[in-house]
Amino acid sequence: MTDQTPSSPIATPPSPRPRPRPRGTAAVRAVLSDLRTVDGALYATVAATPTPTLDRKLRRLSYAADHSKISLSIAALLALAGGRPRRAAAVGVGAVALASASANLFGKRLVRRARPDREAARVSVDRQVPMPSSASFPSGHTASAVAFATAVGVLLPPAALPLGVLAGAVGYSRVHTGVHYPGDVVAGAVLGLAGAVTALAVADAYPGEHGFLLVPDRFPWA
Repeated sequence: MTDQTPSSPIATPPSPRPRPRPRGTAAVRAVLSDLRTVDGALYATVAATPTPTLDRKLRRLSYAADHSKISLSIAALLALAGGRPRRAAAVGVGAVALASASANLFGKRLVRRARPDREAARVSVDRQVPMPSSASFPSGHTASAVAFATAVGVLLPPAALPLGVLAGAVGYSRVHTGVHYPGDVVAGAVLGLAGAVTALAVADAYPGEHGFLLVPDRFPWA
């Protein structure tokens, strides 16, 4: 009778431990990194899409929106009408001032995001405007346009849709011309909404004799 040695069981390699999920600051950084990746991909998609009919039109629109020239021109026309349109123009200009200050004096200085690389993205020359020297985040053009459209649209509902479409076109033109990432535009729109809400709240809190700021229905020379 022979002795039988029991066979030892085959050792199985240990299962890999699951990677720990990022917590706290690491999780936020991971999310921001993913968002920047998506943001860059959207920018590259717009840059790579040929739109010869839109290129020059959106470039001219982007130029016209410099220093809120479009919004201020519309405000001047509304002011000539007197009454509620004049008050809407005043609140709209106030909203532009708040949004512009928030974007340019605070947002850009805090984030300091570099402008997109148009050459690397091969943005068509026909759609380009001069690249601003300021930081990319957030879009000041979008902030001002959305602030004006929202404030005036609340006080003059018939103007809400056309002004909203115009503000959206201004925001997109900044991506189309290659000077902003889509995320910059989204952030600018949020600041614009905040500026409009603040301006409307101030107008309601400190009404003048005719309501909505110290803006008379008619000026002495009107």
